[in-house]
Order: sequence, then C-alpha cells, then structure tokens
Amino acid sequence: METQPTRDWDDAYANMAHIPGSADLPEFWAKRAADYRASGRRIETDILYGDHKRERFDLVWPEGTPKGLAVFVHGGYWMKLDKSFWTDLAEGARASGWAVCLPSYVLAPEARIAQMTQQIGRAITKAASHVDGPIRLAGHSAGGHLVSRMVCADTPLPEAVASRIAHTLSISGLHDLRPLIWTEMNDTLGLDEAEAQAESPVLHRPLPQTRITAWVGGAERPEFIRQAQILDQVWSGLKAEAACVIDGDHNHFTVIEGLSDPKSPITQAFIGTAEDAP
Repeated sequence: METQPTRDWDDAYANMAHIPGSADLPEFWAKRAADYRASGRRIETDILYGDHKRERFDLVWPEGTPKGLAVFVHGGYWMKLDKSFWTDLAEGARASGWAVCLPSYVLAPEARIAQMTQQIGRAITKAASHVDGPIRLAGHSAGGHLVSRMVCADTPLPEAVASRIAHTLSISGLHDLRPLIWTEMNDTLGLDEAEAQAESPVLHRPLPQTRITAWVGGAERPEFIRQAQILDQVWSGLKAEAACVIDGDHNHFTVIEGLSDPKSPITQAFIGTAEDAP
C-alpha cells in the first residue's frame, strides 16, 4: 500500500498563494480580453467543434491571408476558466499574420483529463479545416500539457493535421501528472495512476520530427521549472527537437503577457522568427 509522501505537493503547485494580488487577476484578465474583443478586429466567436456547450473556439483573423494557424490553449488546472479570458493574447500572432484559435474545453469534474485531450484534438482539427498552412501550438499550464499531448505518438489528431504542426510551445506546462495524485485538487480531477501515466507527455514518445519548447518563468514555483526541464531532457533523448527556456524573473502569470506583443521573444517562439516563418 502506498504511503502519503512527505513533500507538500499542494504547496508545490500553489501559484496564487505565492504571488501577491493574484486573487484579482481573473477579473483583470476578463476585462482586458473583453476590451480586445470590442476593438473592431475580425473575431469569429463560438465556433462549434462538439455537442457540449464548452466545445467551442474563437478565431481571431489577421489582415489578409493567414500565414497559418496558431492555437492557444488556456490553463486553470483543467478545472477553471475558458477561452474568453485570453482573447487579447492572440494579438502578437494575429499582428504577425496568423489566424489564432482559442478553444474552450469541458472542465473537471465533468470531464476527465483524457477526455480533454480528445476535445482539444477535435478543436484543432476543426480549426485546421478553416485555415490553411502550418500549425503552431501554444498552451499555458494545463494548456501546456494539452498541446504537448497533441504531439505524442498517440495524438488524437489525424495524420493530415498532425503533419502540419511546425512547433509546439508549452508555457509553464505540466508534463508528468503523477505527482498531482497527491494533491487536494485531485479530489476534483480524479486522476488514478493509470490515467496519470497515460496522460503524461514525458511517458510517451513524441511524434517524428516534433519541435517543442518548454517555456517557464524563472520566478515560478520550482515544480514548474522541473516540469519544463524534464520534457526537454526526456524528449531530447527521443529524437525530438526539444528545448527549455527559463524566462527571466517572470512568475506563472506574467510569463504569458508577451503573447500580446508581436516582437516579444515568447511570441517569436510561438509563431517563429522572420527566418523560419513561412
């Protein structure tokens, strides 16, 4: 019989408890995103990719023909938030000529993480039917986990879509889910050992020709830095073109702010530099 570990895994994953003023951030994010949606940019909202009310995505269109499809998957520990909090983060990629897809997905406890993986696969597949060209994926926290799952050997994506993925950016992503079994949040997630193993990207082989970057703030909880490093370390040994970037003194929430700026390093990692963009 397994015994409870001595490490405080709840504290290891407690971001808001270690960032002053973070309780006010959801309201701030929601207002900023709503202001962006009201700015006059071309945004298609609530495109269906399934039957559930949360199985919808928004598409933020650039001026002219898109260079390709950029997808951003939100975080919230698979339990909170939706696409409407993050619309403004599309601006960096949109201003660079990419169509940006922001999907919602069904949250725990209504859905299991394995089901969310399938949902994001369906969302990307549907979005890819709207936009031609290469696909670049990014996700934050739980979203980083979900986009990493898209480039595992057992991806839910059809081969015609998976072959279009040029790069995946896992921002503060969770790549080994087994420690979450020991957290209080697992009362909601309901992970058991089998699902935690099956949904951990580091326990999978990546798709051939995978390019992936694990990006994490230098002031994040040590566990998030470890989670970024292990994806780089494991997948680099499995023939993926993997990298880990520890970004200055950013915390778990400021690390994604640069996505709204087309010139920021994190946006360039997302959609590519002038040298490697199509």
